[in-house]
Amino acid sequence: MQTIQIVLDEALLRAADRAARRHRLNRSALFREALREHLKRLALRDQERRDRAGYEGQPEAADEVSAWDTVIAWPDE
Repeated sequence: MQTIQIVLDEALLRAADRAARRHRLNRSALFREALREHLKRLALRDQERRDRAGYEGQPEAADEVSAWDTVIAWPDE
C-alpha cells in the first residue's frame, strides 16, 4: 500500500471519524471502503451510459419486439 495525503474540511473529517468509530474502522479503512464503493458506482454509471448510447444509436425495430409477443404469458392469478 502507498500513503497519500488528502485535504478535507473540518466538518467532513469529523463526520468521517464518527462513521469510522461507529463501524469500528480506522480512518484509512473507511476511506478505502468508500473509494471502492464510489469507483464501482462510477463504473456502473459509465456502463449504463455506453449501453444507452448503443441503444440510441441503433434503436429496436418494431418487428424485433413483436416476435416476443407470442412467447409472453402472464401467470394465472
